[in-house]
Amino acid sequence: MNEERDPRRPDPDEGLGLTGGDETIIATSQTPAARLAAYVRGGGVVVPLITVLLAFIIGGLVVLLAGKDPLAVYEAIWRGTGLQWLFPWTTGEDRVIAALNLQQTLIITTPLILTGLAVAFAFRAGLFNIGGNGQYIMGSIAAVWVGSSLAGLPALPHVLISMLAAILAGAFWAGIAGFLKATTGANEVISTIMLNYTALYIGLYLFGLGGPLQNDREATLPVSNDVLEGAHLPVFWGDPVLQGLHIGLFIAIGALVVYWVILNRSTIGYEVRAVGLNPEAARYSGMSVGKNYVLVMAVCGAFAGLAGSLDVLGWQFRVATNDIQLTQIGFFGIAVALLGRNTAVGVAASALLFGALISGTSQRNLDASVFEPELAANLTYIIQGLVVLIVSADVLVLRMLRRGRGAFRRSRGSPPPAAAEESP
Repeated sequence: MNEERDPRRPDPDEGLGLTGGDETIIATSQTPAARLAAYVRGGGVVVPLITVLLAFIIGGLVVLLAGKDPLAVYEAIWRGTGLQWLFPWTTGEDRVIAALNLQQTLIITTPLILTGLAVAFAFRAGLFNIGGNGQYIMGSIAAVWVGSSLAGLPALPHVLISMLAAILAGAFWAGIAGFLKATTGANEVISTIMLNYTALYIGLYLFGLGGPLQNDREATLPVSNDVLEGAHLPVFWGDPVLQGLHIGLFIAIGALVVYWVILNRSTIGYEVRAVGLNPEAARYSGMSVGKNYVLVMAVCGAFAGLAGSLDVLGWQFRVATNDIQLTQIGFFGIAVALLGRNTAVGVAASALLFGALISGTSQRNLDASVFEPELAANLTYIIQGLVVLIVSADVLVLRMLRRGRGAFRRSRGSPPPAAAEESP
């Protein structure tokens, strides 16, 4: 006798199917973020390249409307990135200047890799982590607090404890959103945005005038105590006085490896991808969806918190209220993850792109006679927004096409694919 199946309950044969290394999951109730992640990861290398090309073309039109030559502006930005140092024909004084500029580019790229991973890992679990900026701020607060304390501690333990404090702070902050999602179903987009503002005002309180962590020697300035010399990250390229490149770059590269290993070579990664693509089927197969939501958000926060610690211990060495108010590293992570297709290699490449843009348009590196750095900084934000818009437009077009085909089938009286499969 055949048992009648509840149509609301996913069929295990329709839930999870394994082919080779990656899961092919037939979606019975995919989350919106899972559908976005699936669309975003499609297209291979071609789609990101087209996205970048379109963003730069539109950005060039904006420069043209401002009365400047787009090619000359982009050439000046290129020189400001220092990437020409990689080519052997750059010699003499040009090579020295390029080295200094490239160091700045890689310093900015380092936290962008980590905040990009903080968004990408959430996408793989079907979640939107919009709270990377707040998690970055909490990591910065924890790192500067520990880094400016514990005088007399040897250098290596001091650095490790400061970084660990930042990781835990970021993980806890993001874990709040995961816990709310798991227990009450609260939308993680709303909760992470609210947590961004909460982290902002916590930082303003702690380091503001009269705040508990304000610098005692500078009572008139809203700034933290300086990180002790022993907690500074070592500089391996360049002059430490001129913000040489610190070893945080290697830590960020190590995080990329960890990200790849977790997703592709661990049970946790298997469950994360299964939950992200189809939470109902994953729940039916015995996986704890709620536990994975909390775990994923905590890992995302750990990445972003680590990013904050690398900036504080690597070159900032203090946190001012202006830094907290103006930081956009966490928001850039969204564009980094989208353009990088949520893959480790893609995130690294897109982080380098945005790091080069930020560095190349800075007042320190951009030739003001070609284009005003104040306007060029806005050009970076324009390109960032265009990347997100173009990627989202691609998703929206595909979604509308799917809906259009479904409406056409219904108008002809054809049953939907799911109904056709369930009919005897």
